[in-house]
Amino acid sequence: MGAMKRFLAFDLGAESGRAILGILTGGNLALRELHRFPNTPVRLPQGLFWDTFRLFQEIEEGIRIACRDGSVISGIGVDTWGVDFGLLGEDGTLVENPRCYRDARTNGILEAAFEVMPREALYRRTGTQFLQFNSLFQLYAMKRQNASALPSAAQLLHIPDLLNFWLTGRAVSERTIASTSQFYNPSTHSWDSELLEIFGLDPRILGELVEPGALLGPLLPAVAEYARASQEIQVYASAGHDTACAVAAAPAVPGRNWCYISSGTWSLMGAELEDPVMDDRALAHTFTNEVGVSGSIRFLKNIMGLWLLQECRRAWAADGKDYTYDELVIAALSAPPFQAVVDPDAFLAPGNMPEKIQDYCRRTGQKVPTGPEHITRVIFESLAVCYRKVLMDLEETLDRQMEVIHIVGGGSRNSVLNQFVADATGRTVVAGPAEATAIGNVLVQAMGSGLLESHQKAREVVRNSFEVKHFEPKNNAGWEHAYATFRQLTAR
Repeated sequence: MGAMKRFLAFDLGAESGRAILGILTGGNLALRELHRFPNTPVRLPQGLFWDTFRLFQEIEEGIRIACRDGSVISGIGVDTWGVDFGLLGEDGTLVENPRCYRDARTNGILEAAFEVMPREALYRRTGTQFLQFNSLFQLYAMKRQNASALPSAAQLLHIPDLLNFWLTGRAVSERTIASTSQFYNPSTHSWDSELLEIFGLDPRILGELVEPGALLGPLLPAVAEYARASQEIQVYASAGHDTACAVAAAPAVPGRNWCYISSGTWSLMGAELEDPVMDDRALAHTFTNEVGVSGSIRFLKNIMGLWLLQECRRAWAADGKDYTYDELVIAALSAPPFQAVVDPDAFLAPGNMPEKIQDYCRRTGQKVPTGPEHITRVIFESLAVCYRKVLMDLEETLDRQMEVIHIVGGGSRNSVLNQFVADATGRTVVAGPAEATAIGNVLVQAMGSGLLESHQKAREVVRNSFEVKHFEPKNNAGWEHAYATFRQLTAR
C-alpha cells in the first residue's frame, strides 16, 4: 500500500455537495477539496424537487477539475442522503425528476400505510424506523395520488445509484442506500418484493443489489471526454448512503463499547452491529436497521439535527443578518442556559424556523427565545437531551452501556454542542473527523479496489491520519431538568 493512490469522492448532502480528492499513501490519507456547490431543492407548482441534472453537471465538473493536472485517478465514488429516488422508463430516461423528501405529498401517509399493513408487521419485515418520507411511503403516496410517473416506471434508482448510472451506464442498487427504502429486508439481505405487491406496487422496478465497494465500470465516453481524462477511470459503488460512509470512518478502537452520532443536517445516532435487531424493544423505540460496510448493520435512529440551525440561518440571512455558523456557536454561549427545550423531530418542513421554534415554545408554556443567540442555544441544548434519550433507548435495547460517543461529520466541529452532549449524557465524546463522509467514501473505494484488505485496516488509516478531540462531562447542573422536560414534551 506504499504507492500513492488518488480516489475522488463526491459527497452530496441536503445543503451542498463537494468533490473531495483522497490521497492514500502508506497507510495515511490526506484530503483536498476540489469543488463545492450548493444543493437546493426547487419548488414547483407540483411539489418540491431535487435539481438532479444540475447535480450531475457539477459532478462532471468535479471530475474535470480532478483530471486537470494529469493526475491518475484510481476511482470515483458517490454518496448522498437516503430514501429519495428517480424512476426510469424502459429506455433509461427519467420519467419524473426526483422529489425531495421534505415534499408535502407524504403528509398523513403513515396512517394510510398502516391500514394496509400494521406497523408491527411492517417492522418485522424491514426493521426500519417509520418516517413518512421513506421510499415505500413515497411510492405509496404516488399510487394513491395516481401519479402519472408510476405506471411508466421500469426501474427505481436511489439518488447515488442514479448518478452512478449516468456516469457508467450501469443501473444497479447499492446495498447501504437500498436499506433506507423500507422495502429491504436486512435479515434476508434482499428486496422484499412481496411487500411492494401488498401495497399495490410493481416489484419489477427493483434492480440488482451490489455491495458497497463494488466496481461498476469505467466512465462513459461522453463523461470522460468532458473531463479530458487522460486514462480510463473506474467508478465504484462506494457506500451510497452518506451515513454509511461516515460510520465507516468512525475512528473506533476495537474492544470498546461505543456508539456514534453522524452529525449534519440530520443526526443519526446508533451502534454498529453484526446482525439486525428487530425485536419488541427495537420496535418500541423505532430503531432502524440499515446496512453498513463489510456486512455490518447500522442500528440507529434518525434525529432532525442541525437542519434547525441551517433553516434559522437562512431566515436570518433573508432579513439581512448573514451570520456564520461560528458566530452563532460563540453567541450561544452568551445566552442563559435552559430557557426552553424543543423536540427537534417536530420541525420537518422548511420555512421560517426561528418563528416555528418560538411558536413551539409558546404552545408548550415555556419561555420564548428571542435573539439568534437564545434560539441557537435552545437548539443545541435540545439536541443534547434528545441524544441522551436515544442513548438510553439504545442501551436498553442492546443491554449494553456505551463508554464513548463518536461524533463524526460536519457537526463534530461544533465544540459547544460536543460539550453539551458530554454533559447531558455523562459520556466521553470523541469528536471527529469532520470529513468522515468523504473519508469513508474514499476508504470504501480503496477496499473495493483491493488496496485495503478490511474495514479494520480502513479505520486504522483514519486513526493514523486525522486528529480528534475529546470532551469529558463537566457540568450536570440543569441537564436533568431539561431532560425531564424533553421527556414530557415527546410523550404527548
